[in-house]
Amino acid sequence: MAAIDNRAGEQGSVPARHGRYLQKDGYWYYTTREGVDIGPFDSRDDAETGVGEFIDFIQASEPKVSDMLKQYRAA
Repeated sequence: MAAIDNRAGEQGSVPARHGRYLQKDGYWYYTTREGVDIGPFDSRDDAETGVGEFIDFIQASEPKVSDMLKQYRAA
């Protein structure tokens, strides 16, 4: 198994990585680092576009936006 490096800005041990995309009832979703499933999308390509837009949004937002998202984690 190949070694996994920290992502930019991460420190300490490398956290477990899981698939970001999931399909449910014929629709695609992606899971954020905060544990929130975002979707539905008609295709995986649409979900991949959506995750890129979400990352851009989060990077441009104040930290409190990311903190707020944690309230909506899947149970």
